[in-house]
Amino acid sequence: MNMSVSNHISDRYNRQLILKGFGEKAQEKLASAKILVIGAGGLGCPALLYLVAAGVGQIGIVDHDQVSLSNLHRQVLYDMDDIGKPKASMAALKLGRLNDQVTITPLPIRLQPTNCLGLLAEYDIILDGTDNFAARYMVNDACVLLDKPLVYGAVSQYEGQVAIFNVGETRTNYRDLFPHPPAAGEVLNCAEAGVLGVLPGIIGTMQAAEAIKLITGIGQPLVNRLYTFNVLGYDSYELIIEPTPLSASLIPPDAEHFSETNYDWLCGLVSTEFEIDNSIFHSLLSKENTLIIDVREEGETPLADGFPHRQLPLSLLKEKLQDLEAETVVFFCQSGKRSLQAAQWLKEINGPVKNIFSLQGGILNWRSPISE
Repeated sequence: MNMSVSNHISDRYNRQLILKGFGEKAQEKLASAKILVIGAGGLGCPALLYLVAAGVGQIGIVDHDQVSLSNLHRQVLYDMDDIGKPKASMAALKLGRLNDQVTITPLPIRLQPTNCLGLLAEYDIILDGTDNFAARYMVNDACVLLDKPLVYGAVSQYEGQVAIFNVGETRTNYRDLFPHPPAAGEVLNCAEAGVLGVLPGIIGTMQAAEAIKLITGIGQPLVNRLYTFNVLGYDSYELIIEPTPLSASLIPPDAEHFSETNYDWLCGLVSTEFEIDNSIFHSLLSKENTLIIDVREEGETPLADGFPHRQLPLSLLKEKLQDLEAETVVFFCQSGKRSLQAAQWLKEINGPVKNIFSLQGGILNWRSPISE
């Protein structure tokens, strides 16, 4: 490195280089780091600004959305001229003007189970700036499978949260806090509940600070701790997170099962008429107030001995339907035909069961992720 470049770096980062406990070694760690920011919205914009300003060497920006007028009160990277343009590309353009020493890669794509693992694998730390549960659970599960640190953040109305998952000897993840996604409509997003514009700025900046702490080794990052902040009264508290067996059982066991998981469906974003695939069936096995019913006749094989269930043959089922007490009922049979019939019958009685499903392809098509 020549003297002029060295002086340029020293001038740019002088205020953090002179910090006690920081210095050149911490700056070099930042320059060597690779962070993927998922979502260039309310959380992603402030996080990106400060990560780029701090000198993180490589930053990827994932966002398939375009800038809209309703974004501008909180997504501070954009202006009126950006409306209708891709967020990832516009963010990268403006951030490049802030710091030309950082490699910024815009990724204007929709993150899906089929591309998520490959993309996240290229980065050291993942920063979650998503705004929906489907993406949040998908990113969490991918980070667990890839053994990647995840800097989590979320906001709603006047309150925000920050945590670090999948770091340290005792590793926790988002499912240790919330094992199952909420039912559709149970928790409102920012578009429905609203958010004070400055709040994601505060939380997103906290996420950037936590990422910097992780990279440089300074301070005490929020590992296995959930920090909650309310902007109205500046109230805050911390929750210690403990790993749970349930959390581990809900995460896809490998890349193949991850790629087959329909996170939109799990989070109530996609409706189906009864039929569900193996991955969704597996996720329902551990859900509370769920009843699994085998509608085959006694003696039919193969036996379904890999999960708890009841046997109610289709020939006797109609008279028993009124007695079923569960929030979710899943039927299965040999090939999926009789279970579809059972699901239709249960729907027609308009009883207390909220969710009615049939295992697609039946027990012959069932592949238990646990047994593979």
